[in-house]
Amino acid sequence: MTYRLHTRLGFRVSRLARLMQARHEAALAEDGLTRLGAAVLGGVGDEGVSAPSELAAYVGITRPAMSRLLRGLETRGFISRAPGDGDGRQTCVLLTPKGEAALTRARAAGDALQAHFAAKLSPDALSALTAALALLAADEPDPTDF
Repeated sequence: MTYRLHTRLGFRVSRLARLMQARHEAALAEDGLTRLGAAVLGGVGDEGVSAPSELAAYVGITRPAMSRLLRGLETRGFISRAPGDGDGRQTCVLLTPKGEAALTRARAAGDALQAHFAAKLSPDALSALTAALALLAADEPDPTDF
């Protein structure tokens, strides 16, 4: 069989991911957010994830990368950090009013992105694709786990 780059699963998945990320990043740029920044806001505001290490796992990045991301979000006024419960070594991440407003707009951008690409498939095809992607990623090591 001849190697054809454009027919490879990895090429197609990577290309789609880049297309979706670029479209999403452009919509989020109005608030000065990145896709990862919006994911953090969603983790805190929608899922109640408030510990930096848990946010790193939720978003799928390393803890040092999360620390840098949180510093930037805090500097730009999207989040604040407060001491967590216990012995004072934990930190709790909270949304500021600016962060809550940005999260509302980020949700709308994410919904629009999902709708744009989902509309290209039938409901059955979308369900099959989602299931296939989950199956392909199942039991694979996460490079952010350590």
